[in-house]
Order: sequence, then structure tokens, then C-alpha cells
Amino acid sequence: MKFAYRFSNLLGAVYRQGNLNFSKDGNAVISPVGNRISVFDLKNNSSETLPVSTTKNISCVGVSPDGNLAVVVDEDGAALLISLITRAVLHHFHFHKPVSSIRFSPDGRRFVVTKENVALMYHAPGKRREFNAFVLDKSYYGPYDETTCIDWTDDSKCFVVGSKDMSTWVFGAERWANLIYYSLGGHKDVIVGCFFEKDSLDLYTVSQDGTLCVWESDTELDGLVLRKTRDRPEDEEDEEEGTRTEGDQGEVIRGKVETPRERERTKNVRYKQISKHFFNKEGDFNNLTAAAFHKPTHILVTGFSSGIFHLHELPEFNLIHSLSISDQRITSVAINCSGDWIGFGCSRMGQLLVWEWQSESYVFKQQGHFNNMASLTYSPDGQYIVTGGDDGKVKVWNTNSGLCFVTFTEHTSSVTSVTFTSSGFVIVSASLDGTVRAFDLHRYRNFRTFTSPRPAQFSSLAVDVSGELVSAGAQDSFEIFLWSMQTGRLLEVLGGHEGPVSSLCFSPVQSILASASWDRTVRLWDMLDSWQVKETLPLTSDGLSVSYRPDGQELAVATLNGEISFWNPQTATQTGSVSGRHDLQTGRKETDKVTAKQTAKGKSFTSLCYSADGESILAGGQSKFVCIYNVKEQLLMKKFEISCNLSFDAMEEFLDRRKMTEFGSLALVDDGTGDGDGVNISLPGVRRGDMSSRHFKPEIRVSSLRFSPTGRSWAATTTEGLLVYSLDGSLVFDPYDLDLDVTPASIRKQLRLQDWASAVVLAFRLNENALKQEVLETVPHEQIPLVCSSLPDVYVEKLLGFVNKLQSSSSDHHFKCCDFNMYNIRYATALSKQRGLKRSAEEEEEEDEDQSEEMSEASLENAEMML
Repeated sequence: MKFAYRFSNLLGAVYRQGNLNFSKDGNAVISPVGNRISVFDLKNNSSETLPVSTTKNISCVGVSPDGNLAVVVDEDGAALLISLITRAVLHHFHFHKPVSSIRFSPDGRRFVVTKENVALMYHAPGKRREFNAFVLDKSYYGPYDETTCIDWTDDSKCFVVGSKDMSTWVFGAERWANLIYYSLGGHKDVIVGCFFEKDSLDLYTVSQDGTLCVWESDTELDGLVLRKTRDRPEDEEDEEEGTRTEGDQGEVIRGKVETPRERERTKNVRYKQISKHFFNKEGDFNNLTAAAFHKPTHILVTGFSSGIFHLHELPEFNLIHSLSISDQRITSVAINCSGDWIGFGCSRMGQLLVWEWQSESYVFKQQGHFNNMASLTYSPDGQYIVTGGDDGKVKVWNTNSGLCFVTFTEHTSSVTSVTFTSSGFVIVSASLDGTVRAFDLHRYRNFRTFTSPRPAQFSSLAVDVSGELVSAGAQDSFEIFLWSMQTGRLLEVLGGHEGPVSSLCFSPVQSILASASWDRTVRLWDMLDSWQVKETLPLTSDGLSVSYRPDGQELAVATLNGEISFWNPQTATQTGSVSGRHDLQTGRKETDKVTAKQTAKGKSFTSLCYSADGESILAGGQSKFVCIYNVKEQLLMKKFEISCNLSFDAMEEFLDRRKMTEFGSLALVDDGTGDGDGVNISLPGVRRGDMSSRHFKPEIRVSSLRFSPTGRSWAATTTEGLLVYSLDGSLVFDPYDLDLDVTPASIRKQLRLQDWASAVVLAFRLNENALKQEVLETVPHEQIPLVCSSLPDVYVEKLLGFVNKLQSSSSDHHFKCCDFNMYNIRYATALSKQRGLKRSAEEEEEEDEDQSEEMSEASLENAEMML
């Protein structure tokens, strides 16, 4: 059996840190989530996680003006150049130091990166094929402390850089005679944002203490004069620029504060402060943490550490409105191209909001679990995923859109387990707060709360097939509690285990409850015979997880010694076992003094799940790997690496000698105060580090695994989020403009009538792959030009996409293409999608005829090459 599961999406987290960006059309938000990038389509209410990842958490993202490219930089300065059209990595680069911000010029020819106290200007990759995508043009030195923000003039002639030393520096992107650099003061705190006015050199600067300075320039953009070179003509300089390679230092420009006498002599561009405004007049808003400025509408958006944001109209500084979105710090603000939507990111809450300021309403409001996720379950139809986290929240996610549509907050402590009833409309959750709650998906309310006579912390949960019996295991009293879903009454307390109950599972076909415990036993309880123990299965080590096969004829148990044992529940005999101790490969923590291979702790599976057909079993634990075993052969079929993010602990395998000093490991050093990312030594018995400290490094682990009831996908709750792996790149059935007349019979009738164009359109409206292939193979070769010329644009795009997918998977000789043609079709598909998304209504009316001819010719050429 082959396993070709692909990483499909990242749920449970919508934003972690870094800057937000809007797409060029303003309809999508590009958000960094850990070491991945998620794109949230606000028009279609869907999300997508790009199939690329960095080695550490992403710190900043820069998007090109045309929306085709993005430069993603992680915490260490490692950068990826990504195509947002094909979702592919085009280039790798390393800046060798942490990068604070990155910004493309409006013309797309350059981009500026700020790291430490220097601003580096690079030539942006163009349409030509280049071996070196990033070529350094100039290095600008001016600030004495770390740089924080960048902005460009509209004509890309100059850019401005803000710094932590409270100064703002204006630099010329070209060799201007009257503007090489200019330093601005006037602030008493860190510069958070600096913005040019539209088509002007006038400036706005915003500092952390809530101060806005308005600067006026005595020179227009047209007044900048190119400096004449004395040594060599301009063509030789341009030739030298074109031959620079990646890694060259380029030209170095060092700024210094000029004396008034020097300014008079050189007649340089001058600035003067014309006004100064203050946000924190009452001192209620704490520090200003993020700012964004929309030049066409003159709207300034500022976010504060208290969760409040302001909208001001500049330069008059008129307050439009002031609202609060949370009680946590706003870490990023972005405005879309039209200025209607404002995106906010709250790092600590894992929150992403898009606000429409004119109507004062939310366009998009999503928040993930801001603590670890502990459990998940699929709905019976596979359309929804429910997650429970350590933040006490129960969230319901749509697997198609990847968005959360309801959150239940009734629990007051960590949610340890969640499950669906067989009807698919009731969610049951267990928590450490001593309650088990049932939620109704019709009315979105908590309609049942189950409690125990004595306070208990529930660590496991199971609901029988009928949905009538609810059972929960306690980790402190070693008991199992049974309630009636219908009445909410406690029916029975099952005692007998001599250790905490770690896992519960009901048989899918019988009223038998299996419970695994730390007392090295699995007990089978008969629900029809006075809740008596039917069988007791002895284990070789502590039981951690138990799972029934979908047909109820087999039981799998994971134990502390890293084994998975299989049992026949009818005869209470063991039928086999798998030793997964070496397959799990737990990582080495930074504070460990031995390699991962020598460590003796954590090498066990804590979560098990059978596949829908019962032939395979999914296992995960305190590791970055998830294993799939064949039950019959008892062999490892495939291992999935859920993350390569080195920002998590327990990711590396060997000791890093570079972090070892004569005084010990550098990982043992705690930075303490400030913004440092120190690693805290975990206290005895504490898994996540000292929770009273400012920072801890989370340890990678898989807390829960579930197969979809359809068998086409599986999901895992991890430290990184909720990962979904799927066999399908998209939905199998996704009809377009469907009505009652669109049926397979009507499509075949059109084929018999030889109405080829109508048959193709109807087939793509029904969107069944087999039927679409049948129609395309039936169309005669001589009719292809006529059919292609009569297809609407939207169906040309769908036709190209279908042929692109079919040619790589089909063995039919009709769809066999050479490699060159395959990439042509992929490029044409991506280009058609991009054009379809980015066209405005006015451009569509003007270019409708030309576009249809162009797409028809493209489809005709591709169809002829294909056939």
C-alpha cells in the first residue's frame, strides 16, 4: 500500500509574529504563521498554506508591487524568494544577521533590507533568468542603533529608515547631488513608523511614546539632480552594476550629521518640522507598537500595546475613530490598496483581524489557540474538525475553507479531549476544570454540563455509538465516570484501576468500553451487564493510548516502553506487537548533554488512530515524526516529519559544539529582562518551562491524531498547530454554477447532438473528473479550434487547469505531453488565474474582446500541442 499524503493546510493558528501584507488586489491577507506562510482569501472566505517553510520562525515578509514575488526572512536572517503564482521557492539567500524589515520599491526594481544599524539596497529579481537573484547595490550607514522601519517615495527615488536611536534617516536610492542622506530628530523614543507623503518628500514619523512629527521638505521630487561622475562615464558605471555578483559589498554610503555651514555650502534638500502631535494625552494607551499609512486617502492607523487602535486623517491629525480589538498588544498593522480594509495582528493572542473602517465592521476575524492544542476529532462526514487547547477553548474548523466558524469558551481550564457523537451535531469535551460539556452545533450553545460528586480532573473521554453514554476518566482519583446524555445524570462510577486513566475508547459495534491506565492494564467494561469488567488485558508497561479498529474486531494499545500491541477483544489474546521505540526518534533538547539517540525519556507513542479501512494505524508522540504502520505485516510504512522549525525545542539530533563553551552550553543562559529570546531551564516536573518567565521555547510534540472518516486525509495537533495531510489536492466534487438541468444524461445528450461547446461547458459546471475526460476525448480533432474560440474565459481557465492536472497523472496516450509542454500549461493556468483575480471592472469592459481572443489563442495552441 502506498501513502502519498501531502501537507494540505495549517489550521489552529492564523498569525504568530512578523508583518502582515495584503495582496495586490487587496482581497487576500498574507500572514506568517510560525515558519510557514498562510494566505487568507477574504472574498471567497478560504485559506491556503503555501507549501514552503523556513528553518526558523518568520520575522518579516516583503511582497513585490506586482504581487508575484515575496521575500520571506526568518529569525536568523535566512531568506527565501517565493513565487506567489506557482507557490515555489525560486532562490535561497542568507543575510547572516536578524532582519527587522524589508520593503520593495514601488517600481519593483529594488528592495531595501534593514539589519542592525545598516540599510542594504538590493537589485530585485526581474523577468530575465539570473543566476544571482539578490545583488547588493548599496549599503547605507547612518543610525547608531537597530533600524526598525522603511518607506519609499512613490517614484522610488528615495527611501526613509527609522531607528531605535530615535533618529530618522532619508537616503537617496540614486546618486543625487542634493540628497545623499538626511538625518531627522525630534523624537524621544523608538521610531515605530516613517512614511512619505504621496508624490512628495514630505515625511511623517511616529515614535513609541505616541508622538507624531510632520516634516516638510523644501524640494519636490522633480528637484532631485543626478550627481555627475568625474572618473568614468555613466555607461561604464551601469556596466559595472550589471556585472556585480551576489555577495559583493556594493557602494557604501555612510551618513553623518552635517553642520549648518556644510548644508549652506552644498544646497542640499532641507527638512523642517511644521507640527507635532501626541496620541497619549491622557496616558491611557500605553506604548504605540505598530503603524501604517495609506497615502491616497491620507489615513494613519496606529496600534497600541493595550489593544486599542486609532484612525487619523493627516496632516490635520483629525481623529476618525478609536476602538479596542483586544486587551493584548497589536504587533502588526497593514492597509490594503484601496484603503478600505485594515489588517491587525496580535502575536500573543494568535489573532488576525481585518476591519472595514468606513462601515465599522469586521471583514475577517480569526483567532487560533494561543496555547498548545491538546486534542482533535473529525465530524462523521469529515467536513469539520474540532480542536481543544490548553487555553480552555473548543474550536470548530471547516476543512474546506480552513477557517474557524465557532468557538466555545465555557471551560475554565485546559481541554484534554474532544469527540463528536454519531449524529454529527453534538460535540463533547472534557477538561481539567472538572467538567465534561456537550455543545449543540445547531444553536451553538452548551446544553449539557456533566460533573462528578468529588472534584476530578478529566484527562480522557469517550462517547458510545448511540450517543447516549458519555464516559470520562480521571487522572487523580483513578475512576471512570458514566453519564446519560439524555438526562445529564451520573449513572455509575467505575473503580478498579490503580493508576490514572490515560485513554478511553468505545467499541464501534458493541457496548464495550476499553480503558487504558498507568497501572499496566487495559480493562474492557460491559455496558449491558451492570458495567462489570469483562476482561483485563495485562500490559508490559504503562498504558498511554487505546483505540478500536473500525470493525471492532481488534484493539491497539500504546505503552510507555514504545510498543504498540494488538489484541483480540473477543478472546483477550494478543495478536501482535510493533516496537516503535527506534522509529519515533525523539529530538535532543538544548539543555540535554547527550544526543537524541542516547536519551531514554519520551520514546513512546501517546496517540493512536486506525485508518478508515483498518489496515493501517497512525501513531505519534513526543517527537517531530508521525509513523504509519501496516497492522497485518506489523511494519513501518512511512514516516512524516511534521515540522523542520528549529525555533522549537527537541528538534536537533546531535550536540551542537558551537553552542558549547568552557562554562557550559549557551542554551543555559537566560537573557532575563528585555526582548531577548532566552531559553529557560524547565523546573522538575514542568514540561513547558517556567510559566512565570517572559519566554520559553516550546517543545515539539504530537498530542493527538485522527484519520478522516473518508480515509482521504488525516490531521494532527502539534506544537506548531493543526496540520492536515490529504491525498486530494482539492475537493473531488466542486460544482460551478450548478442547476437542475446539469446532469450526466444531459451532457451525453449534447455529445450525441454534436454540440461540443455546450457539452464541455456543462461538464465543467458539473465538475466530475471522469465525465470531463470523457467529453474532451469525444470532441473531434477538427472541431477543437471552434470549441476553444467559443468558450468563455472562466471555462478556458478551468480547461487549462484540468488538462494540467490530467497530463501528469493519466496514462492515456491522448494526454501524454512532453515536459516542456507540461510547464507551458502550468504557466498558462497560473497566468490565467492571476489575470482573472486582478482585473478590475473597468479594465474588464475595455479589454474584454482582446482578452477573449488572447485566451482562445492560448487554449488553441495548448490543445493542439496536447493532442
